[in-house]
Amino acid sequence: MNRDKHIWEGWTVGDFIDDVEYFFDGSGSRCTSKKQLQKWVKDNQPYYKKHIPEVYNYFLQKSGL
Repeated sequence: MNRDKHIWEGWTVGDFIDDVEYFFDGSGSRCTSKKQLQKWVKDNQPYYKKHIPEVYNYFLQKSGL
């Protein structure tokens, strides 16, 4: 995965992962399906509320779903 890939207005894949990761252990890790996790990740990304496959895949792997 290229964490330096530009997504939106200077934000990179790594920036989104770092920002969302703070919240993941508290509530994102409770997701019980891939669809639920995809929605959770998208909803918890700052500013850009569209699906980013690299960010979703990072948290999918981390969740073990």
